[in-house]
Amino acid sequence: MSTTRRRRPALILLVFIGAAGCLALGWWQWTRYESASGSFQNLGYAMQWPMFAGFCFYAYYKFVRYEEAPPPKPDQNQPTEIPDGLLPERPKAARRLDDDPTLTEYNAYLAELARADGRTDTDDRTTR
Repeated sequence: MSTTRRRRPALILLVFIGAAGCLALGWWQWTRYESASGSFQNLGYAMQWPMFAGFCFYAYYKFVRYEEAPPPKPDQNQPTEIPDGLLPERPKAARRLDDDPTLTEYNAYLAELARADGRTDTDDRTTR
């Protein structure tokens, strides 16, 4: 017997206590709505709390269903594909302008300095 099945009476009791608490809060909000200082906000809360009580039972129902038949596990050997359009597009690289006269002049100046410094290595020390 699984440990979850042994704790099932405690879980059922917890669900009933949670639902009863939600219904009690709904009743309290209803009495606040009917009082002289009540507003439509209290009416909204009075209508929400019974839905929360129903969710307690729904969550327990789903818990029992997953316990009996858990969802299938994904294959660990297969790569997971990300659907198109989920992630933002990567930015495109800036276009290189070779016809910029200022850049060409600056690169020529750097090449002249490198020759004057006596460098003979083949490193390209120009800016891009």
